[in-house]
Amino acid sequence: MSKEIIKSIETFPLHYPEPHDSGKSRYITIVKITTNEGRVGWGECIAQFPEAAMATATVIDTGLGEQIIGEDPTEVEHIWNILRERNWWYGNGGVANFAVSAIDMAVWDLKGKIHNLPIYQLLGGKKTEKIKACASIIFDTENLEATHDEFLDFKERGYTAVKGGWGKSKETAFGLNPERDLKLVEKIREAVGPDVTFALDVGTHVAWTPQHAIEQIKKFEDYDIFWVEEPLPQYDLRGYEMLKAATNTPIASCEKEWNLEAFKNWIVSGLVDVVMPDPGKAEGITGFKKIVDFAAAYGVGFTPHSWSSAINTAAALHVYTASSTGVNFELKPNPSPMQYELITSPIEQKNGYVQPLEGPGLGIEIVEEVIEKYNMKLGA
Repeated sequence: MSKEIIKSIETFPLHYPEPHDSGKSRYITIVKITTNEGRVGWGECIAQFPEAAMATATVIDTGLGEQIIGEDPTEVEHIWNILRERNWWYGNGGVANFAVSAIDMAVWDLKGKIHNLPIYQLLGGKKTEKIKACASIIFDTENLEATHDEFLDFKERGYTAVKGGWGKSKETAFGLNPERDLKLVEKIREAVGPDVTFALDVGTHVAWTPQHAIEQIKKFEDYDIFWVEEPLPQYDLRGYEMLKAATNTPIASCEKEWNLEAFKNWIVSGLVDVVMPDPGKAEGITGFKKIVDFAAAYGVGFTPHSWSSAINTAAALHVYTASSTGVNFELKPNPSPMQYELITSPIEQKNGYVQPLEGPGLGIEIVEEVIEKYNMKLGA
């Protein structure tokens, strides 16, 4: 009997409208790996912008993908190391990490299908039975009553955790107007009540000073904030030290980091309470799991940053299921193309929780016509 090996790799840079961001364009790159037995594995990176999506596809199509043709897809760590050794010159982040992430995810999908097991079983088995769902959205800071009603709806649909941040535009972003920000927080807490956990994401549209962050977070403490995410620029480590010393609200961060080495600095320093790796940029499931395990050794929890396609969501869900330090699991609460069109059975919460995926590999079925519909190579 011949050995099953990787035969081909295809890339699909996609462009789609994101309903959770007022229909603005979003971009991902999907990878399809096929073996000599005809088995298929799927992976994804969260490229975010058109040039990054196309560049990722080019890196894989013209060189990186060729490095693993003929390899055994069950040897995931070996393949991961081949990819990292190839991009030693242009790696350590950016498009190189996107490419590694998408390929690694697809290889894990293949390994699970070959062994007829869900990925979480290959990662050590189920360590979390109840996966708490968190509705994660971009705030409407201009219409506070509408925002109140939106969060009330999440509560009525069963969510016991919610998160919001950023804003519909850079000019109206959360974090720019202290008085409005406080009113927004008050409205949301009023909507969800005292028993729903509520997190805030300051994001990238603002650059708070440490003193301003301390003042605002102390005001937010009256509303029992679960965490404040990225309240300071990523480079302001001294500012984070000041913030941690002066406030009691947990801090979440690191969605912008690329690999274990970068996450180690945050984890060891004690500057964050929750890390947020993304399997679509932090070197796939392999890199993501390494970060989660390292954080666990230091008593730091994690929440996946998985706000792109259902492929990414599935990958994150398997790592979460195989870990015991997950804090909650963020979902786009409303239908979106890459969550509800791309796969046959969307990943949804029920009564506040998400169920582990039990099918082989990622445990999802891709609708390839949807990839054609949004494929940038085809002019979508």
